[in-house]
Amino acid sequence: MGLWMSMASLLLIGITPGSDADSSASVQQTVDLIELNHFVDDEGREVFRQLVFYDWSKTHRRFHVRAWRLVKHDNQLPTRHWSPDRHQCRWYDGGLLRQVSAPHMRETWTQQDPERVNRKLLPEDERVPLFEPRITAKPE
Repeated sequence: MGLWMSMASLLLIGITPGSDADSSASVQQTVDLIELNHFVDDEGREVFRQLVFYDWSKTHRRFHVRAWRLVKHDNQLPTRHWSPDRHQCRWYDGGLLRQVSAPHMRETWTQQDPERVNRKLLPEDERVPLFEPRITAKPE
């Protein structure tokens, strides 16, 4: 029964044995807002979906992008959690589980990329990185 419950738990969160989930390494980050953006063409057809992660700038009184990523699978979409109240995205990046949570989420359909628009307000090189860069061991 214990093995069955473990397998069921893994399937519920979208992880299958033998996937990148076998690694126990994870990093977590909190932002002020997660945006699920549907970029659409002139006919209203979805071209791509992306997640955009924002922090609120008290100085400028607006949201600034910290990072973005294309949505490749539905299991990367934000999910609602109630205790504590938050929205959370999870994905694996080279065996590392990355988790981002936010108290607020919005969903948009646009013909302009919100990350590129925000770049005019805060250049990419001035953004606060979402995660610290991964340090890889140098070969000896």
